[in-house]
Amino acid sequence: MIFKNSISFLKKKIYSFYLNSNIYDRRISLYDDSILTYKPSPSLLDCLIKFNKKKINIENYSMDEIWNKDLLEKDHNNLNSFFWLFSLDLKSSKRETQNIILKWIEKNNKYNSKNWQIDILSKRIISWISNAKLTYEDGEVVYRNKFNNIIKKQINHLIKEINKSDWVDDKLIGCAAIILSGLSYNGKNNYLLSGLDLLKKIIKFSIDENGFPKSRNIRQLNFYLKYFILIREWLKESQNDIPEYIDENIYYLGQAYVFIWQNKKKNFLFNGNHNSKNEDFDNYLKRLGYSFKNQNNELGGYVILNNKKNSLIVDIGSSVDKKFSSNYQAGALSFEIVSNDKKLISNCGYFQDHNHKLNELSKTTAAHSTLVINDQSSCKFKKDSQSNSIISDGLKIIKKNIVFEKNYWKIDASHDGYLKNYGIIHNREIEFFPEQMKFIGYDRLISKNKIKNLKFDIRFHLEPSSKVMKTQDNKSIFIDLDGEGWKFNSDDNNINIDSGLYFGKKNSFTDNQNINISGMTNTENQTIKWEITKL
Repeated sequence: MIFKNSISFLKKKIYSFYLNSNIYDRRISLYDDSILTYKPSPSLLDCLIKFNKKKINIENYSMDEIWNKDLLEKDHNNLNSFFWLFSLDLKSSKRETQNIILKWIEKNNKYNSKNWQIDILSKRIISWISNAKLTYEDGEVVYRNKFNNIIKKQINHLIKEINKSDWVDDKLIGCAAIILSGLSYNGKNNYLLSGLDLLKKIIKFSIDENGFPKSRNIRQLNFYLKYFILIREWLKESQNDIPEYIDENIYYLGQAYVFIWQNKKKNFLFNGNHNSKNEDFDNYLKRLGYSFKNQNNELGGYVILNNKKNSLIVDIGSSVDKKFSSNYQAGALSFEIVSNDKKLISNCGYFQDHNHKLNELSKTTAAHSTLVINDQSSCKFKKDSQSNSIISDGLKIIKKNIVFEKNYWKIDASHDGYLKNYGIIHNREIEFFPEQMKFIGYDRLISKNKIKNLKFDIRFHLEPSSKVMKTQDNKSIFIDLDGEGWKFNSDDNNINIDSGLYFGKKNSFTDNQNINISGMTNTENQTIKWEITKL
């Protein structure tokens, strides 16, 4: 193992030396003399750019030494991606803007690992071309030649290196940059064909037969839909043919977007998701004439049952393949309840920063409203070569049944995540009686061989604003949901109120509370019944 690691390290060192060599620089410096012809509308990026809506004038800032400053990694990446150009108004000086770009070119004309990373490089190209009114128009001939040449040089590098990236999201951003360059420079470089070919590979690799990301990640679903629409709008605006497979994938991704978000406009905290605002994207879709519909109750491993006042959402999907699991959370059969637009039962959310210890904590089964055995997650994780937690042992959904009628809902499913280590199948059945406003749950521990005495917990996480109080007889718990009262009870079981952490907001946490049913397994099958009733 040590020998293999040493060989791998040596290969990376040699390849890094090659990328920084004059030989590689000459190789990616081969380009034709085509000029920028298609200049896309910056407004097409409105779905992607989180910019300051109050436009700024570049002349109000001292930018002379901008590329010589030492910055934090996040600030450095944001600066070098040039997405801040979208915050400039058109009254800003073209000369000042182009002077900043020229200084960047002089400092970064050759490949360097810090500023030529795939995501940063791709965003930079998209930003430079999309803001051509400031970055290109009325520029001197020498400047425009340098501008054209550095874009093509970066694209040449991108085409050679993009398949080595482990991050599918970065590949899609890079793919978009290659396609945009192909549309903007009508030369002999075949950038457009390269970009469209790469897009086909991304689709085949990362999107399932139902048009849902194989990661089952809701954030990635939204990300894919935005970039596919952006690419389609570039093709349309530049008067190029739109491949049928792009329209097809937008159709299926759009259906999934409606299923997850637009029916209730609520963020569901499963598999790497956190709370985000999608209203601006909804307006963007409306402005461009995109409208999606979906009447299904199940998609992508999720079930969502709705009426006008209530929603029941359950994760009934098997765990994902390890290559798609960097943001996966072990929350099989976890659920959320929405009542009158307020979250009654929630999962804890996701701490996205992979370098923070809370990332691993938020991946665990305990961060979800479901059953945990022996303080272990239903899936096992391990660190990959980049220190990301990925699945080592996953689970399968081995049974599911959904009933959705006006006065009766039922979701019934089982998974084998605890079978290998403990000989237990977890079956969960949740019923809802709309006329009585009552949820009844059954968590069954089904033995496939002799069960040892093991501790189990069933958690019901609450949002931080919820208030809970245990009754004096210790048999019920009252939940105050912004003035709406609910009662939780589980006869013949030990119920308590525990403290926890809520990760609903990106890379932050706050205190919350959860209701906990705890007990011990025995040698026989067990059924733990619980009820949540509106007062």
